[in-house]
Amino acid sequence: MDSLSEKRNPVETESDVLELEGFLPYRLNVLATLVSQSLARVYGERFGISIPEWRILATLGQFSEMTAREIGLHSRMHKTTVSRAVAALEKRHLVARRPNRQDMREAFLAMTPRGQAIYAEIVPMARQFAQDLAQDIRPDDLATLNRVLGQLMARLKASGEDHDPDA
Repeated sequence: MDSLSEKRNPVETESDVLELEGFLPYRLNVLATLVSQSLARVYGERFGISIPEWRILATLGQFSEMTAREIGLHSRMHKTTVSRAVAALEKRHLVARRPNRQDMREAFLAMTPRGQAIYAEIVPMARQFAQDLAQDIRPDDLATLNRVLGQLMARLKASGEDHDPDA
């Protein structure tokens, strides 16, 4: 069998088949993965930072100080992923912990001066990446895309699908 059309399930009728390539959730997932991997090449090669590590730095860059749980909720990462990435960032002295005196089970995380310096170098690169990614999209189409993405996020939030990734 040389083509995909020859590999189709002969038992199923067209209405019973879900073509993954046209399925919106699949397409969004593939797009998100491709974009993350492409951006990761930009900062990963230069700074040796993984996707989860970048998301933590980006979150701390936006909010200054957060707990690992708050970072996980904001960045949609599982607590194990956050924990491993935080440990790697701490080992490289890019993130530091400060005990939470009200709850000793958790700590506040913040970028160190070294982490802030790397973050400050990555931000313009990330912004340029986003600009380059959208360069062939007309401004009105980009506005429509942003509006539609907002609607999809709002729909998931309203349906309760926007919940704790660790739940």
